Amino acid sequence: MNINFCMNCGQALEDREIGGEVRRACPECSFVHWGNYSVGVGALVMKDDKLLLVRRMHDPGKGKWTNPGGFIEQHETIESTIVREVLEETGVNVRVNRIIGLGDKPGRVHDTYITFLMDYVSGEPIADRMEVDEAGFYSLEEMKQLDVADFTWKLAQLVINENQKGFQLNEQPGVPSNGYRLWQ
Repeated sequence: MNINFCMNCGQALEDREIGGEVRRACPECSFVHWGNYSVGVGALVMKDDKLLLVRRMHDPGKGKWTNPGGFIEQHETIESTIVREVLEETGVNVRVNRIIGLGDKPGRVHDTYITFLMDYVSGEPIADRMEVDEAGFYSLEEMKQLDVADFTWKLAQLVINENQKGFQLNEQPGVPSNGYRLWQ
């Protein structure tokens, strides 16, 4: 998506070199369009040595089995996002354990993907029928019979085979943070 008008004053934007890159900038005020970014989250939920998977109803990944996940809303913490997404897609209640992966994919939209290891709390998987048409817990052996997305295979191996340590939320980071949250 191209940005053509200033989000501050409405003036037509122009191309200008800023920081070694050509960027859309306003000739009237200080607005610079720094790019398009997307932050997504994914959940790895284990129960009885099985991983919670969903089958996607839409592209990207239509028909593929993946871990539940979605996109962060503007005024939502990353941990409340992933809890909400798992509940919406599967009806399963979870609690954040730790971050075990961070994906980075620059492009027209710069995608960042944060993978959480989640603690299962309650509920049986039921697909929401809006984003996913199937949901369930599957062992690695059972997953071999499914059309599992490559990235989900890698994440499954992280949690099942490699026992990743990851990062946990530090509730007392020791410095004033003005709303920032520290995972370490």
